[in-house]
Amino acid sequence: MTDWVEETLHKDLHIKLKADRVLFDSESAHQRLVLFENATFGRVLALDGVMQTTEKDEFIYHEMLSHPPILAHGRVRKVLIVGGGDGGMLEEVLKHRRVEKVTMVDIDDTVIELAKRHLRTICGEAFEDPRTDLVVADGIEFVASCQERYDVIIVDSTDPIGPGEALFTADFYESCKTCLTPGGVLVTQNGVPFLQSGELAATMTCLRPLFADAGCYLATVPTYVGGPMAFGWASDDPALRQVTVEMLKDRLAEAGIEPCYYTPEVHLAAFALPPYIAELLG
Repeated sequence: MTDWVEETLHKDLHIKLKADRVLFDSESAHQRLVLFENATFGRVLALDGVMQTTEKDEFIYHEMLSHPPILAHGRVRKVLIVGGGDGGMLEEVLKHRRVEKVTMVDIDDTVIELAKRHLRTICGEAFEDPRTDLVVADGIEFVASCQERYDVIIVDSTDPIGPGEALFTADFYESCKTCLTPGGVLVTQNGVPFLQSGELAATMTCLRPLFADAGCYLATVPTYVGGPMAFGWASDDPALRQVTVEMLKDRLAEAGIEPCYYTPEVHLAAFALPPYIAELLG
């Protein structure tokens, strides 16, 4: 391996991060995993040549894909995470004291073991939490046959290539809806719309016939270059997007969480979309 790790996700834009030290470089049954250290971003995990998470800025992504649906809902007891093998999403969700159970389903146990060994700054002790129900399985098959119901489902997937491709299909989203409690929320990772407009547009095409309210919200994560990142939002309760700042403040205080990026004001502002992104929603 060279001293630089190059990401080749986008056709016309490649980025490189300097690898000061490589901790792991191997093929699992599903994908190539590279874990390395960078002076600016800390430990960085790349899967199949795509940067997935870094110690430095993971908090933005994980806070903004977990706290908005949980705090908007206000009565979350059970959460399903599809993907998220690094454990960062699991760790963030478990910060909510009212959450009684978090089922995390990831297809690649190599990622999970790597996180336990090298990414404790991201996953903490989440895998050991008694509320954690860890399932190593195909997320598609899990939701298709799941009999349990969840208040929030978080699709913490890779981009729609390799193992993550099937997590962006209408069949998968329809299965997710059957796993939600009435008025539950589904949130999804939908890439950087400026460079991946088709990804967000395709997800909205799938979600809008299934849910009474479907849209997206934004956050800027430095590792994911090309503009703000989009997170899909779908629920049969449109009122969940109308919660007030005061209500969110009360729920955040009750949860006892002190985020580094999320605030109730940021929560509501994240749903304000620039026209070039709003047009993709159809």
